[in-house]
Amino acid sequence: MKPRTFSAMAAACLTAIWPAGCENQPGSTGGAPPATQPAAVKVEVPKKDKYIVGFSQCTIQEPWRVQMNKDVAEAAARHPNLELRVAVADDKIDKQVNDVENFVTQGVDFLIISPKETARSLTDAVARAYQKKIPVIVLDRRVLGDQYTCFIGADNYKIGLEAGKYARELLGGKGHIVELKGNMTSTPGELRHNGFVAAIKDELASGAIRIVHDADVDWKEGKAKSEMESALAANAQIDLVYGHNDPAAHGAWMAAKDANRESKIKFIGIDALPHEGIAYVKEGVLSASLQYPTGGDKAIEVIQDMIAGREVPRTITLGTRLFTRETVASGGKAID
Repeated sequence: MKPRTFSAMAAACLTAIWPAGCENQPGSTGGAPPATQPAAVKVEVPKKDKYIVGFSQCTIQEPWRVQMNKDVAEAAARHPNLELRVAVADDKIDKQVNDVENFVTQGVDFLIISPKETARSLTDAVARAYQKKIPVIVLDRRVLGDQYTCFIGADNYKIGLEAGKYARELLGGKGHIVELKGNMTSTPGELRHNGFVAAIKDELASGAIRIVHDADVDWKEGKAKSEMESALAANAQIDLVYGHNDPAAHGAWMAAKDANRESKIKFIGIDALPHEGIAYVKEGVLSASLQYPTGGDKAIEVIQDMIAGREVPRTITLGTRLFTRETVASGGKAID
């Protein structure tokens, strides 16, 4: 496909839509657009029978990302005017940069990207696509700056905060915690940690609650199991594990089970996929899992809105639910 051309009028309109911007400050979902940016934008999309959507996924080594791919693919399949092309970066930033550049070369009409992390190289690659007037939808993890059309993600700070509140409740305000973090160079990892410690800051300050072991396990169950084995060997008392995702919490549970200590420890995770986190709560493996929607279906909805000429928000914040033994049968408790 040849790159699209625009009339002078359309180009002028797009100049207003795609302004050169400054870098944004971190917000609850990983960095809100600068105050000078409009809350919503209307993108000039030429009329065509078929639109090519390039989807750059950072990895499929985590169940949640497999689910995201499924959500994007199923949503795209419901629209005959879309052709979806998927590239998986295998957890490599350089490959994801190349994937984005390849989509630009192919002349895709829309780009969806879920970045490996907030890296300058990825930010620059996304900016180059955006500056070529390709509408860019960023899923889950933000890039730096404002060179994208729409960001879709859940409120990671709020999710971490709710995890911390529930941990404090389970512990009765005192105890020893192991925190198994996601990739801390990504905004979800950073914000899930910040929210959690904010919820228990008074107890941490007084020493009533202590984080006796923490590690970046890059969202991986195997790494979490290994770190939990180290934590168990070094600490006679562990009362609760906070995993930044359900695989981390489940990996910790497996290590504790091997050590015959799982019955004395509470486990909290994030994602709440039906076959994973929710199932673990039902089985009594996890005390709680907080829902983290993939946003895959929402990304396709935003593309259809742009095709139809409707304004789209610059930021779409997805809701969450708390699944515990008490709430799992009723579909979880909505978090305001």
